[in-house]
Amino acid sequence: MRIALVCQSLNPFAGRCLRGFLLLFFSLSYLIGNAQTPLQLPFFDDFSTASGRPGLDQPDPALWQPGSGVYINNTMAIGQPTINVASFDGLQANGRPYVQNNPLAQGYTDTLASLPISLAGLSAADSVYLSFYWQAKGQGELPDPGDSLSRLAGDSLTVQFLDRTGTWQTVWAKVGGTVNNNFFQVFVPVRSAAFFHAGFAFRFRSFGRESGPFDTWNVDYIYLNRGRSVNDRFVKDVAVRQALTPLLRRYTAMPLSQYVVNPAGEMADSVRTDINNLFNNFNFTTFDFIIRDEVSGRIVQDDPQTSSMLIPSLSSQRKAAKPAPVSGFGSATRALLRYKIDLLTTDDQNPSIPGINLRRNDTISAVAALDDYYAYDDGTWEYAQQIRQREQIAVRFILNKPDAIGGVRACIVPFTTNQTGQSFVINVYSNRAGRPGTAIYQQAFTTQYPTSRNGFVEFKFTKSVSVKDTFYVGYQQISSSDTTFLRLGFDKNSPFGSQIFYNAGSNWDQNLTTASLNVQGAFMLRPIMGAKPDTIVTAVPEPEPLALLRTYPNPTTGFIRWDDPHVTQLDVISTTGRVLLTLEPSRGQQTLDLSYLPDGLYLIRLFADKRSAVQKLIVQH
Repeated sequence: MRIALVCQSLNPFAGRCLRGFLLLFFSLSYLIGNAQTPLQLPFFDDFSTASGRPGLDQPDPALWQPGSGVYINNTMAIGQPTINVASFDGLQANGRPYVQNNPLAQGYTDTLASLPISLAGLSAADSVYLSFYWQAKGQGELPDPGDSLSRLAGDSLTVQFLDRTGTWQTVWAKVGGTVNNNFFQVFVPVRSAAFFHAGFAFRFRSFGRESGPFDTWNVDYIYLNRGRSVNDRFVKDVAVRQALTPLLRRYTAMPLSQYVVNPAGEMADSVRTDINNLFNNFNFTTFDFIIRDEVSGRIVQDDPQTSSMLIPSLSSQRKAAKPAPVSGFGSATRALLRYKIDLLTTDDQNPSIPGINLRRNDTISAVAALDDYYAYDDGTWEYAQQIRQREQIAVRFILNKPDAIGGVRACIVPFTTNQTGQSFVINVYSNRAGRPGTAIYQQAFTTQYPTSRNGFVEFKFTKSVSVKDTFYVGYQQISSSDTTFLRLGFDKNSPFGSQIFYNAGSNWDQNLTTASLNVQGAFMLRPIMGAKPDTIVTAVPEPEPLALLRTYPNPTTGFIRWDDPHVTQLDVISTTGRVLLTLEPSRGQQTLDLSYLPDGLYLIRLFADKRSAVQKLIVQH
């Protein structure tokens, strides 16, 4: 009544303002009240409901506090209980280190904290337990045990409970240093009376190096409920877990224009995953295999498997489906083939975890992009590889028809020191007897980091490069300092590691066939195809320059010389094509001091009589 009377006494504008303020006040009060309403038992998350965008996916906001730096993914772990885990390391949610330019910085890194959970009215007699699975390292880096001599603290993963005073108390901890890629299940009882209140919460917290993706811990299948015990280890849940193998035979992604030349030859013989039975009894399973083009929306394959297979208790089992070639793209320029295995179980009809539909973890999918690029990676890196200044890396690509490269997309991983602006070189090589041949194109770029974990940055060529049959794309480090090594994202789960070639200075060696480079996986380096042929560079190698028309030493600290006394002009050119210096040597001059130039790669163009030659020169102080 009073409010109504006051409103009547105000002018219409003031009345509207007051009514708007009251509406806003009551709306905010309602939202705040709802936000503070605690969750009820049971609490369960296996991270299987993530949208499938590793690096962008966040923990479920209906269960977890916002702002967590954990990485929700299905590739960092080995033998996880179900699809997807929460990974802890030294990177924030945006993929950047917590601390840059201090490689040895240590501290608390990722935190995963639950929303408030009501334990009011309960006691130790209600036998409340928190259980979860954990793994150290997986596909990441092993957490360190610490060093008492140097007083370096050990890397750790801890679990803390929030008591009624608002204090976090550590109830479980694990220190790194032990090599074992198994997942271990832990049961933590809630016994202290200080924890039985309406605002109880728990959190996982990692401690380690803050300067990059170091000290990896993986956590999965988190379950908090009353009426449990340490023997409550078995859940009637059969789930998918391992990432699907590639849909394509030779790549994870390729240009649609190249795919349609030979669809049958480009499809993999089978697509595989594995399933896991978390129950101490056998079960029978079958599944559907579906391929859908997310661009057009059409389902291009729907293949129900009719025969049911027995999976033993506490065991894993392989599942495989045969994809069919896809056609009928019409005038489309791209397609995104989402392929999935949908496990058919009765997990929605069992009371293993009350109120939770365990069919949630029965579907796994991936995408094969038919777009404008080639890729051997699955879109996620598990670590990053680096090379030294005189080393080279190249990746092989085999075409179905001639094409043109307009640039590359690369995923550069932030490590320790911020390298933004640092130069590196991208090379395109011809093919020579199944190995990289002549560098037919070379361009320097400056380092840029993507805006999110697993993101790509596009490095566009100033000229398109015409290629046919087989070509190679690689990169080269310019600086030699340990703090300036470029780290390129590396997908450890890729089966295409044999397409990598490594040059330590003189010869190209194929990965997985020699001890000089023997790593399973793929660089996240993707050539962009279908470039316009307006300013094309031909892939036919030019004749080698005469041996004497050159400068040396190479690399140099700045001082160079040449042996041919007939040199009439020498140009120093940047990798972007800008002429930095033009010299007409005086009589008898056969040396030049370039020590004023910053470290990097340059081109030297020499003229003598009717001859000319261009060579690469590395300046390294």
